[in-house]
Amino acid sequence: MMFWYGNDGGVGNGWGYLLMGVGMLVFWGLVIAGLVVVFRQPERRDRVAGGMVPAHRTAQQLLAERFARGDIDETEFTGRLAALHGQKQL
Repeated sequence: MMFWYGNDGGVGNGWGYLLMGVGMLVFWGLVIAGLVVVFRQPERRDRVAGGMVPAHRTAQQLLAERFARGDIDETEFTGRLAALHGQKQL
């Protein structure tokens, strides 16, 4: 003979089921949020397809990046490139 307290197995008027459901949602929400934080890579401007760009770039690489972005025009690029290599401008 089993002694139950009421018909719901001791949970009491359904509130226990509600709390268990909410607790389960909170638990899985925390698990998913933790996984997102662990596996998410920080957004960086210098990302390339295969990995990250090295932190130390040469002056020529920086100049080429400025030219590629359109910050400087071709004449300024060639002039500054010539200055980097120690050549006189024509």
